[in-house]
Amino acid sequence: MIKHRGFPGRLPSSDYQFTIRRANKAGATPLISRKRYADRRPADKRADAGFMAALWEYFGEEPFERGNLDAGRLSWLFEREVIAAESPFDPKSYEALLRINLPIAQVSYPEIFAPDADPVDWDDDEGA
Repeated sequence: MIKHRGFPGRLPSSDYQFTIRRANKAGATPLISRKRYADRRPADKRADAGFMAALWEYFGEEPFERGNLDAGRLSWLFEREVIAAESPFDPKSYEALLRINLPIAQVSYPEIFAPDADPVDWDDDEGA
């Protein structure tokens, strides 16, 4: 399992994780497409937006390996803003290639892709 060095481990000042520390001995958790309902909590929506911002900042439009990215967090974006970059696609593989579906991501998270978007501060100084 590739570890994406420099990728934020979680959303600052929260418990929403973006990466995992080690591979699961039983195999990778399968990626699924989770339905996002309009009444989701604001914190959940911020976590999705933060994760999308991290993906965009770290990978851009290039395909990327799933690696140590959290399956739960990926599943909230999977098959919409994040799509398979290979065929056949194995949703149970840490080596699976993904990519950002830019047209959909720009509609879903316009604040991230705006030309005047502020960069995200990934340093969490709380508790330090």
